[in-house]
Amino acid sequence: MPKTPIALTVNGAQVEALVEPRTLLIHFLREQLDLTGAHIGCDTSHCGACTVDLDGRSVKSCTLFAVQADGAEIRTIEGMAAADGTLHPLQEGFREMHGLQCGFCTPGMIMRAYRLLQESPRPTEDEIRAGIAGNLCRCTGYQNIVRAIQYASAKLAGESLQEAAE
Repeated sequence: MPKTPIALTVNGAQVEALVEPRTLLIHFLREQLDLTGAHIGCDTSHCGACTVDLDGRSVKSCTLFAVQADGAEIRTIEGMAAADGTLHPLQEGFREMHGLQCGFCTPGMIMRAYRLLQESPRPTEDEIRAGIAGNLCRCTGYQNIVRAIQYASAKLAGESLQEAAE
């Protein structure tokens, strides 16, 4: 099958590649760029484990072809921490608030929460629950995931966790 050239920015780095037109974005990220943080969970776009940020919106990378991302800017879970290894407040929140168990959904959940906090920096609990509704977790019951997002929201707003709880 003939390959199509694409050029995009992934986690701040310019990437050029040749892809088969039928290659899904999730497979391109995992197999050609070795960015394996986004997971393939259901192959039906229901679970959200493959969520990445594409041009300022959350997308399930199993629903897009890599050629559709040509010219796009993509952030994956691998692009969340600072260059020196400092965790993003969402990553820190998931660690501190025990927002994960098996960890399979965590990269997609963090990426969806990242966009949610870009859209609504101080969401209510109900807004958080609605905002992550497209990402499934089979382990946690979501309570600590919500707390992790609240933690990150407070930290990004410069509040202490005590202030955020009040």
